[in-house]
Amino acid sequence: MRWMVWAIVCGTAWAGGQAQAGEFAVPTGQRQLFLDDHGIEKIKNLKRTMHRPRKLGAVIRSRYIATKEQSIQTRSGPQWDAKRGVYRIWLISADCYESRDGLHWVPTARKPNQAVISAVIDPDDPDPARRYKGLVSGGGVRKPVVSSDGLDWKFLDVPPIPSQDESNLSYDEITRTFIATVKHSGPFGRTVWLSTSKDFRAWTKPELIFHPDDRDQERAKEVIEWRLANKSLQPMFQNHPEVYNVQVYNMGAFRYEGLYVGMPAMFHSTGRIPNYPNTDGFHVIQLVCSRDLKTWRRLGEREIFIGPSPLGAGAFDLTQILPPSRPIIRGNELWFYYTGLKYRGNYRFEGKYPKGKLVRLPGFEGPTGAICLAVLRRDGFVSLDSGPTTGHLQTQAFQMPTGRLHVNASLKQKGQLVVEAIDAKGQVIATSAAITGDQPSVAVAWKTPGKPDLAGKRVALRFRVNRGSLYSYWIAEKK
Repeated sequence: MRWMVWAIVCGTAWAGGQAQAGEFAVPTGQRQLFLDDHGIEKIKNLKRTMHRPRKLGAVIRSRYIATKEQSIQTRSGPQWDAKRGVYRIWLISADCYESRDGLHWVPTARKPNQAVISAVIDPDDPDPARRYKGLVSGGGVRKPVVSSDGLDWKFLDVPPIPSQDESNLSYDEITRTFIATVKHSGPFGRTVWLSTSKDFRAWTKPELIFHPDDRDQERAKEVIEWRLANKSLQPMFQNHPEVYNVQVYNMGAFRYEGLYVGMPAMFHSTGRIPNYPNTDGFHVIQLVCSRDLKTWRRLGEREIFIGPSPLGAGAFDLTQILPPSRPIIRGNELWFYYTGLKYRGNYRFEGKYPKGKLVRLPGFEGPTGAICLAVLRRDGFVSLDSGPTTGHLQTQAFQMPTGRLHVNASLKQKGQLVVEAIDAKGQVIATSAAITGDQPSVAVAWKTPGKPDLAGKRVALRFRVNRGSLYSYWIAEKK
């Protein structure tokens, strides 16, 4: 299976025609990533590489010994409660956990009064009673709820959002938009639909935004056969090749800097569960991006962003892997809190559906689910990489804001990154000192005599990368 590299630019590729409509701009403080071609004029001798996060294992486990709780799940991303000085995360089992460092989590002193599927803290709402906002499941819908403390929730007297049994929620603080990705049937089965709101009361009618396609179905057989042949991974309980397919189980979607990132959980069906209207199978998380929340670009040639852990490692994410609504930023890292479940088809149905009950198979009792943590370099979804032949990336021209240029780059031994500023005539008007080493956030030092003042000028930037990776650039405010 291929994992990382999906595009190699061997010659000179002109990408300007693919950029977003309107004049390219680099707002102060907003990092410019390379997940798509937005703001890129041309590239030469660079390849795009998608990176997987590093797993740290389970950070919230079920309380099996004390309560016989077998599994826990979340669809939330942790929210920083500045008033209390803690992170908070909500579980779909009507629990809330908190942590000061993001690693050590404890249940809140009292349980929430509702099983909140996902929740956010709204820093922009002047009403303290609406500081927390969340969604609660109920009868094929998601019902908006609000709270002053994240524990006592009140239902809003508003129409609910139609949804099947999955949803995610995030808040875009730049556009002040609440983003709900919900689940409905569509092409090939489960698909992702979008509903948004500016005030958390009036929600747009859900519309289809992401679904598997023919290429996914062609790859599904290959992925399933790879999984079943890999003896280091948890075996499936059911294997019926005639039902092999892939669907989108759910998708967390969130604003990240100047674009949106999505983490679709691709569910691969492997076989029918006897006497029950569902299938055994497994999830893997892929990566997509968008500029408008409606048109999504597949990243990494649809390879796995977060996949299963091997047997024997004591891990929970053996079979089902479900994404959070968003990660959190911790220094120079992104932390992803996702649901990991050991099994899916580890039960049988006794009776005639729908009358009857699910019974776990012998030997599969005990704790089966946890909240797991994976860590990625900040901006580290995708890098532009070069080998010993120097690669070039030139941005579209933009008006340079006041501030200092920064880059996120990692250079190997004997590698370096040099930045050039280019004027409207194509002339280099400033050249930086060489950047070396691993630099997740470093200010660019111009070596041109006189320290050129580029603020307010219309320039393009050219990044010359040798033996290294470029993740992002941005203009930081002057302190």
